[in-house]
Order: sequence, then structure tokens, then C-alpha cells
Amino acid sequence: MSKILFEDQEYQCEPGESVLDCLIRQGVSVNYSCKAGVCQSCMMVAVEGEPTPTSQVGIKETLKAQNHFLICSCVPETDMQVATPDRAGSSFDTTVLSRDKLSADVVRLRLVRPDNYAYLPGQFLNLTNDTGVTRSYSLASVPELDDFLELHIRHVPGGLVSGWVAEKLQTGDTVTISQAAGQCSYLPGREAQSLLLVGTGTGLAPLVGIVRDALQQGHSGPIHLYHGSSTAEGLYLVSELLAMDEANAVFHYHPCVSQGTPPQGMQFGRAANVALEDFAQLSGWRVFLCGREDMVKTLQKKSFLAGAAMQDIFADPFIDSAGTGATDVQKKTANG
Repeated sequence: MSKILFEDQEYQCEPGESVLDCLIRQGVSVNYSCKAGVCQSCMMVAVEGEPTPTSQVGIKETLKAQNHFLICSCVPETDMQVATPDRAGSSFDTTVLSRDKLSADVVRLRLVRPDNYAYLPGQFLNLTNDTGVTRSYSLASVPELDDFLELHIRHVPGGLVSGWVAEKLQTGDTVTISQAAGQCSYLPGREAQSLLLVGTGTGLAPLVGIVRDALQQGHSGPIHLYHGSSTAEGLYLVSELLAMDEANAVFHYHPCVSQGTPPQGMQFGRAANVALEDFAQLSGWRVFLCGREDMVKTLQKKSFLAGAAMQDIFADPFIDSAGTGATDVQKKTANG
């Protein structure tokens, strides 16, 4: 019989009993509804032990890679430690490697990657400042290529965390981060599939990580990255991305400017509109959308109407946290 460790309490499974039934039998309050592996309301994360294949049927590949599973469908074959997705991550203290400007208002922060820190390029982590305020920022780094964690942080005047990063944080300082989370990542398989990536502002950060990851994993299909800003000065990493475009036959970088006359080599218009003008039919494509919430939501719908399958559309919307009494930009996915 297998043992289940949940919230520091150990529970004994009966033979043939699912994790969900084990917890319910012993009076543990957990989320569930259909008990048939359909609604996915009972999803948890296996911190230790392997989920059974049956318990991961119907779950997105990005979640499978992070050991998410349905406890109603899991009859454990080994002892397991499980956690709800919001509590699965641990906090880590790490050190600032460097801090430099990528544009007038975007700071690149590189942190020492803690031992055993697992993540997928394109995911996000929570960064806590010296007064305990937390914000979420995307990862632009790739674990197979980089020995550090890289974040792109837009400095918002009055931002409780972005201001701290831009004005106070120094190389060698210790900071606290969470485990990475999020589903906006590249996974191997269908290497010849066309990829469309559209981002605004620091929505470029996860997209850069996804592109680099896809290339290092040998993706052979065309990869089109559209990054937009109102002015050319609002774009960043332009020369680096143009060099990637030149060096990789399958990668195509499209910088977009929506106001005034764009400099040579840039396209005029909002990145989302330009992308759909260039590719009106997205059947069979994989789509990644990162940046302002209104852009992401609108382009999600338009991508689906253009033929992209819903399971092939990965979205990472950012929201202005001013509505919660702060003024940084953070991820909706991190705040529920």
C-alpha cells in the first residue's frame, strides 16, 4: 500500500484506492467535482513520486512536464508527496549576478540559478523585494544554455518592486524568488510545426526564451517572432534578434512600430495586427502570446478563428497591478 504526504500529513492508501478517495476517506478537504478525470478541478502536483499515466490523460503537455496530475484518476504505485499547484513551489534565496539596462525603461536582471532549480523557458517566477512585496516576471533564460536566471523588468515610476530593482538592487545582493510556474513554454514534438510568437513590451522576455529553447532543441519549422511598441525606442534586443535571424534559417524576427514612420527594417502597425496580416491562416500552427492583457485576449480569439487549435495557443497576459494598490506590471496567471 502506498503512502500519500499532503500538507505535512501522511495518509495510507487502501489497495486500488485513488489519491482523491484516500484523502476524502480520511476527512481531508480537497477540490474535486466529477471524479472522472474530466473537470480537472482536482489537479495537483507530484512533488515526489511519479503520477500514473492514466492520471495525466487530457492534461496539457506543459503541465505534464511539471508533474501535474488528476488525483481522482491516480491509483498510486509508489509513495507520493503531493501539493496543490499554488503551494507546490518553494522559495529560494539567490544572488544578483548583474543588472543592466536594455532600454530607457527595461532592466535586465540576472540571478544565480539555485541548485536543483527546475524551470521551462517562458515560465515566470515571483520576485520579492526587501519589504516583502512580490511581483511576477518572466524568464528569458534557457536552462540548457544559461547558468543564470534572466528577467526583463520594466521600470514603472513608483513601482514597488520594479523601482527597487532599478534603483536599489546591487550586484551581490541576496533576493528571494519562487519556483517557476506557467504554461507558456515550448515542448519537443512536431518539430516541423510553424510557430507564431507575438509580444508587446517585456512580453518579449518569455518569447526570447521560447525561441532559443526551440532552436537548441532542433525545431525545423518556421519560427516567426513579432515584437511591438509604439516607437522604435520602446523595442529592445533588436540587434541581438536580428543576429539570431541572420544565423538561423528557420527564425524570422519582425520588429513593429505603431506610431510615426518606422526605421528601415521595421514594420508599421501593432504587432498583433501585422502578424495576422502576414499569416491569416493559422491552421496547424502553435501560437505564443505575451504582453498586455487586452492584446493577448484579443489575439487568442483571433488566432483561434484563424484556425489555430485551442490547445496550441499559449497565452501569458500581463496586468497592471495598480488595481491592487501597486504600480508594477505583473502576470494575471500569478494572481489568479
